[in-house]
Amino acid sequence: MGLLSVTKLSTEIKQYLIITGNYWAFTLTDGALRMLVVLYFHQLGYDPLSIAMLFLFYEIFGVITNLVGGWLGAKFGLNKTMNIGLALQILALAMLTVDATWLTVIYVMAAQALSGIAKDLNKMSAKSSIKLLVPSDQNDKLYKWVALLTGSKNALKGIGFFLGGMLLSLFEFRGAILIMLIMLTLVWLFSIVMLKQDLGKAKFKPKFKDLLSKSKPINILSAARLFLFGARDVWFVVALPVYLAVTFNWDHWWVGGFMASWVIGYGIVQSFAPALTNSSKNTTQNQAPSGQAAFVWASVLALLPALIALALHFDFHIQTALIVGLMLFGFVFAINSSLHSYLIVSFADKDGVSLDVGFYYMANAMGRLLGTVLSGWVYQVYGLEACLWISCSFISLAALLSMGLPRQEQL
Repeated sequence: MGLLSVTKLSTEIKQYLIITGNYWAFTLTDGALRMLVVLYFHQLGYDPLSIAMLFLFYEIFGVITNLVGGWLGAKFGLNKTMNIGLALQILALAMLTVDATWLTVIYVMAAQALSGIAKDLNKMSAKSSIKLLVPSDQNDKLYKWVALLTGSKNALKGIGFFLGGMLLSLFEFRGAILIMLIMLTLVWLFSIVMLKQDLGKAKFKPKFKDLLSKSKPINILSAARLFLFGARDVWFVVALPVYLAVTFNWDHWWVGGFMASWVIGYGIVQSFAPALTNSSKNTTQNQAPSGQAAFVWASVLALLPALIALALHFDFHIQTALIVGLMLFGFVFAINSSLHSYLIVSFADKDGVSLDVGFYYMANAMGRLLGTVLSGWVYQVYGLEACLWISCSFISLAALLSMGLPRQEQL
């Protein structure tokens, strides 16, 4: 019965399901690779700033990829951007299977550059596809689909964090990379055979001048997204796992497991964000939250890193405060992220949707880049407390920017 139901689905839905499956498979390797690199190079004695630098090209090329990838998706189709992304991730993993003596900072940065390109090609392809499948007058359905895709992806990324810590403990660095390489190669071969070439092609011929958004709401939302994700990564990417390992003396299993649990929970909350935000009076049966909701939820989020920083400053039950604070931060951040993901798809032009989505996720990548670099440098020089205060400042800026987004009556 289940197989029969699948065969009755429309071609577009089947294509979307394949892209979503590719996105999920890629996300597992992306999360695992992130944790493998952080823990392995910390184990080798690299300082936090050096570890952060390993991801510098990952984030820089993510910025470029989102901008150019949106144009490629609109011009050539989302199947090509998806398959190219999978192939580049396979190449990045293959580069890391060399002898340990080759794994210098510059070499790993180059491999991470490929991985960064791959990740954002996959994300842009998956997120852009949703706009093509949901009627323009069904905002509530669009919100639910975006939330489900985003939440499931992040839950799988959390599983990837745990997988990275587990594989490093069981098979060491090279063995872990080889296992992921084989798995993703099988997914890539399936994708080449099954994905059609016309999904997401724009009816007009996009030019390079179309890369930059001309929409005021998209520009404002993109700027808010930059600060929102910079605020997360400034303490989450490098500072937090190193702090847990050094201050609490947690081993790879504990660090990987805790980070995984956080991201899995974060993804689950994202999936249920429509139900959580629809409890307010901002929504009706056929509507979804507007820019006003983004401002409200960002304002709430800004309080949490400040409270954690105060607990660290006054030495107030540090371990409990950090863990509980991180859980609360993840819950509220997940709602913020899900709202943003819905709003960009809602604001985007349906013809050539990947152009607007690509521009927005370029800002997202810039925020991650800023947060990653600051996470290593600020933690090394000033400690975790300073990272948290920067996080609070960035979220406050995101909230202020969100005040300029259209409210429900303007949509």
